[in-house]
Amino acid sequence: MARENLEVLLDEAVAIMRRTGHPSPRGEVEEIAAHVLGGKVGELAADFEPHDRVAAKFRRLVGRRADGAPMGHLTGLAELGGIEVAVGPGVFVPRPHSELVLASGLEAVADVPAPLVADLCTGSGAIALALAHRRPDATVHAVDFDPLALDFARRNRERRIGLGDTPIVLHEADVTRPGLLEELTGRVDLVVANPPFMPDGAEVPPEFGTHQPRQAIFGGPDGLRVIRHVVAAAERLLRPGGGFVVEHGHVHGESVPELLRAGGRFADVSSSADHDGWPLYSMARRAGA
Repeated sequence: MARENLEVLLDEAVAIMRRTGHPSPRGEVEEIAAHVLGGKVGELAADFEPHDRVAAKFRRLVGRRADGAPMGHLTGLAELGGIEVAVGPGVFVPRPHSELVLASGLEAVADVPAPLVADLCTGSGAIALALAHRRPDATVHAVDFDPLALDFARRNRERRIGLGDTPIVLHEADVTRPGLLEELTGRVDLVVANPPFMPDGAEVPPEFGTHQPRQAIFGGPDGLRVIRHVVAAAERLLRPGGGFVVEHGHVHGESVPELLRAGGRFADVSSSADHDGWPLYSMARRAGA
């Protein structure tokens, strides 16, 4: 029996993805096909006839994506800030939205030579490693409490070192505990953070509610449990004039800026939206410069 060519498989997969509500299925199924075939999306040949085992693997991964599994958990990779990091089940997959958070952090230290940076809730290390890649003169400390996430972060750090990037410093620590990075108190030029921020019980797509680690998604009854600790840590760690960028999403477009303004320890508080106009992150400077 003749094998189906790649175009037939792709059309079949697109139909499956559309039935489950995926907004841009063609690009995703092509990415899955490229991963299965060991090539790049631009190299896919529509008339190529994959082996039955390859076609079966492709269909299996498409089914997992249709069920909400993150693309990074299917391909084992995610991109942020011009680098690839390894990810997998049990570790948070960086969102494309975080490119804006990264860009804001880089802008905050654009004129600072050899900046000292802290990335809180680092997960796979994506933001920390992207910062080190873009600013090889920076010293970047990255913090997470989850052993699995830190294992990915260590492997990603070693890969980036092999590619010539400046090593980041990893810390196994809980950002909600007092004394975090105590040796850096008052010295840090930039604190960035992508903490869990969804309120407990909030309805989220299966990609986040089922397949991503809960501790990276949900942040207490109001979603601010970890963010409050991150703000307190940034207050202590930053030097006067140091920058702070925290991702929080649309649910905290007003509450996080209010939290930053309280007490007068931050200045120049502002928030920014994602590409769709939803609140995504807030920025501030440590007062006292």
